[in-house]
Amino acid sequence: MGKKVIDLEPETPFHTFTVDQTAKHYNTSILEGLSAEEAANRLKTHGANELEGNGGVKWYKVLWRQIANALVVILLIATALAFATKDFAEGGVILFIIIMNAAIGFWQEFNAEQTMEALRNMSSPTSQVIRDETRVTIPNNQAVPGDIMIFEDGDVIGADCRLFEVFNLETDEALLTGESLPVQKNLDHIESAEQPLGDRLNMVFSSTTVVKGRAKGIVTSTGMKTQIGKIATTLMNVDTNEATPLQKRLNKMAYFVFLAALILVLIVFAVHKFKYSNEVAIYAISVSIAIIPEGLVAVVTLTMAFGVRRMAEVKALVRRLSSLESLGAVTNICSDKTGTLTQSKMVAVRMWFPTDGFYRISGTGFVPEGEIFHQGEMEMGELSGQENQVVKGSGPDHYLRTLQVASLCNMSELRRTLHPESHGEWTAIGDPTEIALQVLAHKAGLAKPDLVAQGFSLIAEFPFDSSVKRMSVLYKTPATASKASEHLIFMKGATERVFPCCNYYLKDGQEVSLQSEKGGDRDAFEETMTDKMNALAEKGLRVLTLAYRKFKVVPGVDLVHGLVREEVETDMVFLGLVGIYDPPRAESRPAVLKCYEAGIRVHMLTGDHPSTAAAIAKEVAIIPEDAVVHNNLLIMTAAQFDSMSDDEVDRLAELPRVVARCSPNTKVKMIDALHRRDLFATMTGDGVNDSPSLKAADVGIAMGQSGSDVAKQAADIVLTDDNFSTIVQAVAEGRRIFANIQKFVQHLMSANVAEIVVLIIGLAIKDKDGNALFPMSAVEILFLNMITSSPPAMGLGLEPPSESNMREPPRSAKQGLFSFEVVMDTFIYGLVMGILTFASFCIVLFGFQDGPLIGTNCNSHWSEGCKGVFIARATGYACLTFLILVHAINCRALRESGWTIKNLKTMKENRMLWLSIVVGIFLVFPVIYIPGFNTTVFKHYSLTYEWGLVVIDVILFILFAELYKMIKRRTMKPLYLEAGAMEMRSMPTGVTLADSVMGVSKK
Repeated sequence: MGKKVIDLEPETPFHTFTVDQTAKHYNTSILEGLSAEEAANRLKTHGANELEGNGGVKWYKVLWRQIANALVVILLIATALAFATKDFAEGGVILFIIIMNAAIGFWQEFNAEQTMEALRNMSSPTSQVIRDETRVTIPNNQAVPGDIMIFEDGDVIGADCRLFEVFNLETDEALLTGESLPVQKNLDHIESAEQPLGDRLNMVFSSTTVVKGRAKGIVTSTGMKTQIGKIATTLMNVDTNEATPLQKRLNKMAYFVFLAALILVLIVFAVHKFKYSNEVAIYAISVSIAIIPEGLVAVVTLTMAFGVRRMAEVKALVRRLSSLESLGAVTNICSDKTGTLTQSKMVAVRMWFPTDGFYRISGTGFVPEGEIFHQGEMEMGELSGQENQVVKGSGPDHYLRTLQVASLCNMSELRRTLHPESHGEWTAIGDPTEIALQVLAHKAGLAKPDLVAQGFSLIAEFPFDSSVKRMSVLYKTPATASKASEHLIFMKGATERVFPCCNYYLKDGQEVSLQSEKGGDRDAFEETMTDKMNALAEKGLRVLTLAYRKFKVVPGVDLVHGLVREEVETDMVFLGLVGIYDPPRAESRPAVLKCYEAGIRVHMLTGDHPSTAAAIAKEVAIIPEDAVVHNNLLIMTAAQFDSMSDDEVDRLAELPRVVARCSPNTKVKMIDALHRRDLFATMTGDGVNDSPSLKAADVGIAMGQSGSDVAKQAADIVLTDDNFSTIVQAVAEGRRIFANIQKFVQHLMSANVAEIVVLIIGLAIKDKDGNALFPMSAVEILFLNMITSSPPAMGLGLEPPSESNMREPPRSAKQGLFSFEVVMDTFIYGLVMGILTFASFCIVLFGFQDGPLIGTNCNSHWSEGCKGVFIARATGYACLTFLILVHAINCRALRESGWTIKNLKTMKENRMLWLSIVVGIFLVFPVIYIPGFNTTVFKHYSLTYEWGLVVIDVILFILFAELYKMIKRRTMKPLYLEAGAMEMRSMPTGVTLADSVMGVSKK
């Protein structure tokens, strides 16, 4: 077969096009973007934005996996032996079971693979585009030519684009060009159509990464028409054969079982003194397959696929199957605050200035409607005077300058939509904190579009970085009749990172040196400012500090690329503080309390001020409400935590619950500290720098809405709603999956143990020719394993979580699938079922019938002399069938009773389980009573009064199971935590911060 040839169309040199030409070529608008309808049409025309390759689900590979295994080989040997001895009925049944097992396994695994493929596509990188004048997030494969795409620091670029707006944009194009250094982009027009790829600086390319800055561009090529598509057609291949820890454990179990099967075969032949016959060979194979849980692979596949689907329904996309198993062992959750524990719906509600105190801002959300009121200073925690409304567009010099900084040192956009369907609605694009400042500026009458229209011109930008926690911009002001144009540096950021850059503050329009304040005591000013900042932070507000300074231009210096950040961000003028409120999600507190009930500790790692972080942590129950902020080891700053040596951290009685002003390195240090304590941790992250901590964590969780593509690719799970409660639901789902796997493995293996007990002990019974009498036929064994036992096991795999699911302590990460209790239960239940079954077989054979010495060849042929043996065999078969079905109900809980009215009622939630039990019961009767079919195929005969033994066996087994569970409940350590949330019980549940953040005194 020849290689597939892809015909490449002549390349359109978009790097030689102007922005207007590119927009006209694709009939798009750089302001409004495409409409949703037009984008859908183009998606049909141009196809999905993805690369062709050899990935995807191949049906023939899935089918081959169903056939190429040891079980099928054993069954095929049995089939060949049956046909060789002209036992066509038995051979036909075995062959039918082989085909049916392969068909069921193929159907389940193929659907599971397709589900996983779809979810991998869902968790692939996303793109930010403008459609219908609104910024939306779409899967990468839905981007179309003509889309307006937005890039930010850390994004993986989703398509080839012609840039029309850039700011400090640098991209890593090593994947395409081999150039290890980032490429700085610009908007310069390029004349040559043959310009090398690495020199097309007004273009960005699919699959490259934004290292720095931000930009917007028009999508010019997607899918196989991109540059990466032309040289790498296999980048999108999906590896669907990931071996998870569970699969590895099951593989080990399979080897053990196969070895046990060989030993059993030797035992069978040894009993017959190693004299070969077809009957002995078939029985030996029957004994060997009795210990192999044939349906195990299919049940595991179904359970995992269902778990992945359930996770997707609760907004958690699984990128690595191993994380499903790991979630059940999580002992510590390290979470961000903004947008995860809180709503990320930020609004600026307070301001403070050194000269005239506090201001209050009304209004909520993105709508820039509200007033600003001057409140003055606070004395003894109370406002000193009446509020006075500030007239829009007016105010003291320091007030106006501060609002200018909030407006211009800001990359967000706020505007009314012009689309007919949403005309007049306010929409925002950008970081929630910057949007809050932009809304504040609009309320004050200093909106960014208005200032830009007046002549304020952006020259250079030093973007926010998690290592410096501040942002600065250089603006050129408009010239007026009375004042020449000048250059100003505007800065905003964390107080402890902005204030050290300040040497002045603004008073009555004059810059006053901090060194001259109160006799040169800079510390006194800082103490006053810190008190005001703490007053805001203690109300749960995120506090930003704003500053500015005049910038003297040095001739010959490139203001765009030639400035050094450390030199620019000095000698600043302190302006004031802005308090931004981000209310906690309503579901965060119940989710945290549920974690404590489950024995899971929650840590909040945030970039906020310690007082702000502590206030929110108290409200969502991470720390007690009476916890003090200062000198409390539960609440630390990153500087404090990072300065501690590993030995000092390890000596802490408990790791901090709140780490404020957190950096990416702090997150890694926290994970390392948890690992040294043999704890199993999950970490959330959204930024590029969070990748190391996401990889270091046992389960890395990325934010789907706010997270960068780099973070998503480093994570095991992606939250599509950025919600903390989703993490808790994911942990609960991980516990449910592991518990269900234990349930169905115990059920399958118990049935296998019961069969082995019957078959091996039964070898002691001899017929009149001295041959061992088989208490079960090969077809009976196969029918029990495949038809009777497997469907209820599948139902157990779909069991809903138990009531105690999130009240049990986390299982040890070192604990395998088979805990001591599970192994003990498997053998005890299997032994009891086997003994009851064999006892019934013997009672019928020796008590009700004439014993085994009447007929001949009763292992393979029906005769009147073998009637007693066939009836005894049918009795044993019926007993074991009903015991297996009853045991499925018993396996729903390790220790709780399965036969209370309450528990039986909950079975209606698991349709697969009760339906498989009902069908299993009804299938017993045709198998036993259809004339000819029963004696020829199954080697048993119709029952009459023997049903009484079946009923007695079922009752005895239920009584034994209930007694056994009661003994376990009384003698073994409880599975669930009696007082999991004891440490949090002192925290009242009805207190919120919302009433106090606005600073309005309640009369």
